Amino acid sequence: MQNLKSVLFFSIVATGIVVLGMSALSAPAERTPAVNAAPVKKVSAYAGYYHSLKLDSLQLSREAFDYAVQGYERLKAAGELENDKVLSIVDFSLPSSRKRLFIVDIKTGKLLYHTYVSHGRNSGEQMATRFSNRPESFQSSLGFYVTGDTYKGQHGYSLQLDGQEHGINDNALMRKIVVHAAAYVSERNIAQQGFLGRSLGCPAVPEKLSKPIINTIRGGSCLFIYSTNQQYIAQSKMLVRPALAAIDTLPSTFVTNS
Repeated sequence: MQNLKSVLFFSIVATGIVVLGMSALSAPAERTPAVNAAPVKKVSAYAGYYHSLKLDSLQLSREAFDYAVQGYERLKAAGELENDKVLSIVDFSLPSSRKRLFIVDIKTGKLLYHTYVSHGRNSGEQMATRFSNRPESFQSSLGFYVTGDTYKGQHGYSLQLDGQEHGINDNALMRKIVVHAAAYVSERNIAQQGFLGRSLGCPAVPEKLSKPIINTIRGGSCLFIYSTNQQYIAQSKMLVRPALAAIDTLPSTFVTNS
């Protein structure tokens, strides 16, 4: 009788294991968002651009360039870019008194624009060191954007930006974070106070260049706003982080709103 009970016990256990195994095989896998699952070409494929365009001498951070290409490739592979001809990079590791907007023709390897761009008034004076996704913060938001439609608003001809990173910049449309012209984005302002005037969080550009810049990058291109802010770099799902040496940064804050 004891032997019969043992046989029955092991039969039940074996049956349970088989059923569980079959359930695990038939259960649907957890879906990964398309952008995060998208393949990324090796950054080395674009390394020649960084040197041939002399972006190093223009002081564009190499890390900013490499990360920008990674995000561009992810968005492109996910079908998010209707205008995949250009890649725009805002390098907030530079002060606003430097030209820190770089717009590259990613197909031909030409630097189309290199000019000034503002940051939010509550992000800092010369340097942008505080970032937020919250409405009414008047701070810049880091990360990847896809450009949208143009319109005429308070600042004239403007371009909508759709933040692609949850909790980091996805409130951009609600916050009305757009590319627009601003008189305070000028060398005159730099001469007077040492830095550009600041926006309410928008990447504002010089008045004379605003229309051609907007017409070049509108309609679904990739724009990346970079900083050495380690919290953003650690949190972003758009970046593949290489083993890098420690980066010396200014003290900075980073506020999400998911």
